[in-house]
Amino acid sequence: MKHKIQWTIKHFEELTALEHHRILALRLAIFVVEQDCPYQDADYKDLHSYHVYGTIDAKIAAVVRIVSQGISYAEISIGRVAVAKEYRGTNVGNDLMTTSIDFITHTLGKQDIRISAQEHLKSFYHRFDFKQVSEMYLEDDIPHIEMLRKATLSTI
Repeated sequence: MKHKIQWTIKHFEELTALEHHRILALRLAIFVVEQDCPYQDADYKDLHSYHVYGTIDAKIAAVVRIVSQGISYAEISIGRVAVAKEYRGTNVGNDLMTTSIDFITHTLGKQDIRISAQEHLKSFYHRFDFKQVSEMYLEDDIPHIEMLRKATLSTI
C-alpha cells in the first residue's frame, strides 16, 4: 500500500518545539518502549543535525537525523532511523533513506556516509550501497554493525 507522504528536512535550529517533540515521541516509542531499551535519546547530537521526517495525514510516520561530520564519526552520519509500526513494509523506510541520501548528496555535497546499524537491518541498508565495515558490537544490548557508504561508489 502506497501512502501519500510529505517529507520535511530542517536543521535543528529551524524546527519548532512541536516538530521536535513529535520527532522525539516517535523515536522514544520505537527505541525505548517497543525495543525495551532505556537509553539517553537526548544526547545533544540533535543540536548538530538535520532532521528528516515524513508525515502522513498530519502524523509523523518516519524520522532520521543527519549528524554533522566530527560529531558521531569523522564522516557525516545518518542515525535514529525510525518508521512508525503501522508504516513498516510500505516503502516508507526506503523513501526515508532515499530522501536523506539525496539531501546529503545534493545539498551538503557528495561524501561518505557512516551509520551504526542494528545488525538485523544489514540487508536493508545494503540496498542503499552501505557496506559493513566493523565486526558486530553491542550498543544498548542490541547487536550493531558500522556500515559505510562511499561517495565514489554510490549510485544515488
